[in-house]
Amino acid sequence: MRIADLPRYELQPEEVKRIDEIIKKYKGKKGALIPILQKIQKDIGFIPVEAQRKVAKMLGIPEKDVYGVSTFYSFFSMIPRGRNNIRACLGTACFVKGGKKIVDRIIKELGIEPGQTTADREYSLQVNRCFGACGLAPIIVINDKLYQKVNPEEVIGIIYSCKK
Repeated sequence: MRIADLPRYELQPEEVKRIDEIIKKYKGKKGALIPILQKIQKDIGFIPVEAQRKVAKMLGIPEKDVYGVSTFYSFFSMIPRGRNNIRACLGTACFVKGGKKIVDRIIKELGIEPGQTTADREYSLQVNRCFGACGLAPIIVINDKLYQKVNPEEVIGIIYSCKK
């Protein structure tokens, strides 16, 4: 994903203040970049380019290094995520046991594709290749809670029951 393809997002004053606090807490510590990005994502919900620029400037590192880390790790997002983050597994075991049908059902119900967030920022959908829980396949993870042996008929009920 190129920076030019990302939606523009202007940091709100309270977000700028929070980012400054986070950076000050970790500044000068070895290996601070990933913990800073993790905390920004947790507090803001994603890591906008403007936040990455601020991190780079305050840590005295090139912007490309911050961008490289932000795009390398799949748990970081540069687009807003929903209050409820749905991750569906399409690794081999989950795929064979109906994972694709589950993803298709979610797409149809929420009207979003993997990597997107609903307009009301209530739900985000991600597809991952493996969670390492193949014996529980097919699985989905919603807000860090794992649901095992999910079937397409029950997935929408699970999603709506987890609404924050």
